[in-house]
Amino acid sequence: MKYIQSAKNPTVKQWKKLLSKKERDNSGKYLIEGFHLVEEALKEQDIIQEVIVSEGTELPVGFQLNGVEVTYVSEEVMKAISDTESPQGIAAICEQKALSINNIEGKTFLLIDAVQDPGNIGTMIRTADAAGIDAVVLGNGCADPYNPKVIRSTQGSIFHLPVIKGDLLDFIGQMKQKDIPVYGTSLENAASFDQAAKSDRFALIVGNEGGGVSKELLANTDMNLYIPIHGRSESLNVAVAAGILLYHLRA
Repeated sequence: MKYIQSAKNPTVKQWKKLLSKKERDNSGKYLIEGFHLVEEALKEQDIIQEVIVSEGTELPVGFQLNGVEVTYVSEEVMKAISDTESPQGIAAICEQKALSINNIEGKTFLLIDAVQDPGNIGTMIRTADAAGIDAVVLGNGCADPYNPKVIRSTQGSIFHLPVIKGDLLDFIGQMKQKDIPVYGTSLENAASFDQAAKSDRFALIVGNEGGGVSKELLANTDMNLYIPIHGRSESLNVAVAAGILLYHLRA
């Protein structure tokens, strides 16, 4: 059994670096923590490389490790690598999936343009998973999908469907080649969302609340939609809007 006691251990220092986007990008790895996320990741193949367990923490009987290496650590080490105030005593090192917009399959997609809030990104991934969407594509300016706050907000959905980083304009071009309609979201030159027909083939683009979807992307959609505001609120949260639209469009 492997055991690490000191937070100054080189391996621990390497784990801790995974809290930064730069190290995640360079290594192709990321760190998750908490019983639910680790359990969900273990259900998928080739995601978890190593499970990290704090001393005194027992693994649930239902955990299927399937030969994954387990390292036990002191509470000091677990606190050092944790991104939360109250660590649950379990974490894992995961491998990023090598995904590209050029080889992604499916008929329903959520495209996210420059949304920077990790909570919103995570919630939209979770919502897309619940709505049965085939993949989520994150364009330029979006929060890193492997940011710990994004992962926690997905509640494990990040392991259930492809989440790809890529150029949204290129992806729209691919949709047009496949005759998949692309819907943008905008307050100008747009139709009420209930005028769009349900379908089992579509791509929906949402953007950040400050600037919305870029004009370049909106100019290349088949139809732009808006959600009427019946009260006094200026706008809907982007994750809430995405949920309304995905469930309306989904046949």
